[in-house]
Amino acid sequence: MSADPAERRPLPPTAARSGHLSQAVLGVLALALALAGCSTGAPGPQQSPATAAAAAGETAPTTPAPPPLSPEEQLRLDAELLAAAWADDVDAARDLIERGADVNAKDDTEQSAYLIATSEGFTELLELTLTNGADIADLDSYDGTGLIRAAERGHADIVGRLIGRGVAVDHVNNLGWTGLHEALIFADQAGRPARSDSVGFIDTVRVIVAAGGTITIPAAQDGSTPLDLARRHGLTPQSRLLEQALALDRATPVARADADSLLIDAAADDDSDRVALALRSGADIETRDADGQTPLVVATKNDSPEAARLLLSMGADPDAQDDIQDSAFLYAGAEGLNEILLLTLTHGADTSSTNRFGGTALIPAAEGGYAETVRILLDSGVPVDHVNDLGWTALHEAIIYGDGAGGHLETVRLLLAGGADASLADGDGISPRDLAARRGQDRVVALIEEAS
Repeated sequence: MSADPAERRPLPPTAARSGHLSQAVLGVLALALALAGCSTGAPGPQQSPATAAAAAGETAPTTPAPPPLSPEEQLRLDAELLAAAWADDVDAARDLIERGADVNAKDDTEQSAYLIATSEGFTELLELTLTNGADIADLDSYDGTGLIRAAERGHADIVGRLIGRGVAVDHVNNLGWTGLHEALIFADQAGRPARSDSVGFIDTVRVIVAAGGTITIPAAQDGSTPLDLARRHGLTPQSRLLEQALALDRATPVARADADSLLIDAAADDDSDRVALALRSGADIETRDADGQTPLVVATKNDSPEAARLLLSMGADPDAQDDIQDSAFLYAGAEGLNEILLLTLTHGADTSSTNRFGGTALIPAAEGGYAETVRILLDSGVPVDHVNDLGWTALHEAIIYGDGAGGHLETVRLLLAGGADASLADGDGISPRDLAARRGQDRVVALIEEAS
């Protein structure tokens, strides 16, 4: 088995190979189906829904169970799922899983849909497989976890998600490498297909350091520690962080309150290394400052996208609200901080959440005339006609706070194209058209009349 970095990961299967799984998988599937078909044993102690309903005097639903798949059908669905995984076709993968495809079924190179998602950086596909029973401890042909595969490609966000699910951060594959080793060894391949850029590789090291990964494990081949590797490959940012982490590990443990304070300060300063070190020291990622702000909210209000990215990768809640009901998602939308806004959406921000005025993120974005922010929020599914406590929709605010030109005019156009109801009056019974006319916003009036 070659340990040459360029030869590490098998290529995606060709059309010919993607049409079948290994004979071992076929045998296991056939045996499982045969055993299921031949079983005549008594039911176990757990009652079925029908039995439980009968015991309670209820009528159980009679939804018929889908017929069992034949080994050939299972094999075909699993092969199609693997092909969909390589193509990052999430819709097709979801349909195949619903029809019975197995997210853990492997091809002849020991790669499953789940493992493919980890190495290729397919976040939505990864979440789909995890939701549908992916085995997070599953290993590839190098006895590597999904975390190691993701670290090799610099997919820091994937690494963080897997750590949050409980994947072993210090697992060693059969080449003698951990995920941290691979994030350093393969950093010079940044920007190649299926790999992140150099920032992704740096962030991967930050995530592993923040998660408490052991940073002194020697590589089996030559005994190199992660710091040795970082220095050898000229990775200055990674070397600096590992040096600080080693010093931290050797120092007197930091009190929890002090670690929390360090985390808040680091988030405000957009210092991702200090964020990682504070988390490694035991800081609570959801700690609150005097204003009820979490580190992520602090990072957002200080326009600190690097810190926000690391915090979200480590599982920070994008919907946690402070004392004035600002969350990272809501504030980023209100202030047009698109980089952080997109990060919060990637991490599942609640697009229906509301601020202290009862408004969605879309309404203050429209107020500010942040057209690109409005576009992002509309694409994410934020309700276009939501009415806040002042009786205004996003369309009303784009007119009331706008000048009928520039970003506000484009915002009106986007809202109307997104289905905004131009007949909805505000709390005083004034229509958007009349609001615009009273303010001399002739181009806005024209857009509304054209849309009506």
